[in-house]
Amino acid sequence: MNKTRISLAVTVTAILALSACNSGSSSDSTSAKAGAQSPLPETGSAAPVTPGPASSAPETSAAPTTSPSSSTPPTSAKPSSKPSSAKPSTSKPAAKPTTTKPPAAPAGLDQRCMTGRAICIDKRTDKLSWVIDGKVQYSTAVRFGSAETPTREGAFSINFKSRDHVSTLYHTPMPFAMFFSGGQAVHYSADFAANGYNGASHGCVNVRDKGLVQQLFNETRVGDKVIVYRSVKK
Repeated sequence: MNKTRISLAVTVTAILALSACNSGSSSDSTSAKAGAQSPLPETGSAAPVTPGPASSAPETSAAPTTSPSSSTPPTSAKPSSKPSSAKPSTSKPAAKPTTTKPPAAPAGLDQRCMTGRAICIDKRTDKLSWVIDGKVQYSTAVRFGSAETPTREGAFSINFKSRDHVSTLYHTPMPFAMFFSGGQAVHYSADFAANGYNGASHGCVNVRDKGLVQQLFNETRVGDKVIVYRSVKK
């Protein structure tokens, strides 16, 4: 009986001692499990950094300028309320164009010889003049046709030239011939050079100065005027 009580007491004491040990182990194990499941944050880690201002401010678009442009638009001039004091211009009619008259012809020279190029032949003075723009270049003595074959008067022009011409009607030489009216021409005449006014032509204008008529032949052109006239004695 006593042995039974002693063994029971020992058993109870052992149980109590075991439960106290289990209680401590159980606490440590629970803590260990809790630590394994939810590890504590590391105390050495840095605190969360709060975002500070950006190192460079964001670019902002330039605000539109409100100041007006420096160049102001042109303003139209206001119409003057006062009437213009300027009087309307009274333009004079344009002056009539002046017609320049050819200079007066020298004594014995026909007015038709005062312009252009002209062989002027005066039947009153028996003189031939080579005239350019009213200026006499030179003159020489001439003779004309007879009453039966007169030299025609009027305004003509040179229409044909022949240096060594021979008349087909009279078969006489007509050197340096300058034809102006049909078969009539100004030319050199050997008969006039030899006999003077003791003879007459068949209507041509004879020249006795061979050198001068040759010069005239060289200077004249087809189309030059030939004026045969009779001047008025003053």
